Amino acid sequence: MPDPVYTPLPPLCRILPNRVWRTYPGGRRLDELAGTVPAEDSHFPEDWLLSDTAAVNPGRAPEGVSLLEFDGKPIAFTELVRRNPEFLLGREHLERFGEKAAFLLKFLDSAVRLQLQCHPTIEFSQKHLNANAGKTEGYVILGHREGIEPRLYLGFQHPVSRERFKRIVETQDFEEMLRLFEPVPVKTGDVFLVPGGVPHAIGAGIFMIEIMEPTDFVSRFEFRRDGCTLPEAARFMGRDIDFGLSMLDFTVYSPQEVKERFFRQPRLAEERDGSRRWTLFGPEDTPCFRADRLHVAGRMEIAERSFSVLIVTGGAGTIRAGGMELDLKYADRILIPSGTRRAELSGNGLDAVLVRPPAAR
Repeated sequence: MPDPVYTPLPPLCRILPNRVWRTYPGGRRLDELAGTVPAEDSHFPEDWLLSDTAAVNPGRAPEGVSLLEFDGKPIAFTELVRRNPEFLLGREHLERFGEKAAFLLKFLDSAVRLQLQCHPTIEFSQKHLNANAGKTEGYVILGHREGIEPRLYLGFQHPVSRERFKRIVETQDFEEMLRLFEPVPVKTGDVFLVPGGVPHAIGAGIFMIEIMEPTDFVSRFEFRRDGCTLPEAARFMGRDIDFGLSMLDFTVYSPQEVKERFFRQPRLAEERDGSRRWTLFGPEDTPCFRADRLHVAGRMEIAERSFSVLIVTGGAGTIRAGGMELDLKYADRILIPSGTRRAELSGNGLDAVLVRPPAAR
């Protein structure tokens, strides 16, 4: 067979908006960033920035795979990978993960508290879901709505047996369910890691970056809220309540243990001429993805073996690579292919988050 012919790809690609339907409302902040008038909440509260994962939305048209700009037109991330997998993803990544991103990256803007839920661990997915990924999640808090105290619910703070929790879920006793938790106040800049199995909920009014394993697996323990009842297929992934409970971690964590176990303090990794780079999620935190926080005071070089996604979280500037230059402003997101090797950021007070797949070695 002749060798495949690959399409030359640019050294930088803008990631386009990719709103996805969810069971909860939100997204007004995403409308504002897109210039939509009027900006309002809807059932499209998430923007899947880097995804080759299909959203699990029974009865809806396929959605979830991210879009990028290529030759002035939108193109699916999966199609871009197909055209030149080694340049985009890197040889080492291909050898370990194939033509898959190996993580999923979102903006999330909640108008209400999300349902109390949990996601599977890798081990649970391998045993019960015929998948090699669970859904460990990383949160980077970007902001919150005025007049709302932003909070997260992370793990049980009060003990409950499986039998009692099953009764609470079956009767949809929300007051009793919420009494098992002591929500944690959060602020802009906070970083959290939520392993599979941990019951949790994102509070109302939070705008965040969410990084996760590349699945849409979820068990929702609240399914009658705000006059809406979720169909049974959307509660426990088409299974029964016992299946949903079987992935749940019933460990009790005190509020102090929540901070110690789930909160991540950024660690300074590099400092040069006023520019700084902090590790948010490294291999010592999780094998599922990597992320750094960047502050550019002048110039900063990005030199990675893997592909990466840059999300601007403050200020403005430019990114240059391979003779290409793109202007950067708040909430812009840029895909930097593995084959680009080096990119240079310029700006005075440019802040960003750089997200990468799991290490290939």
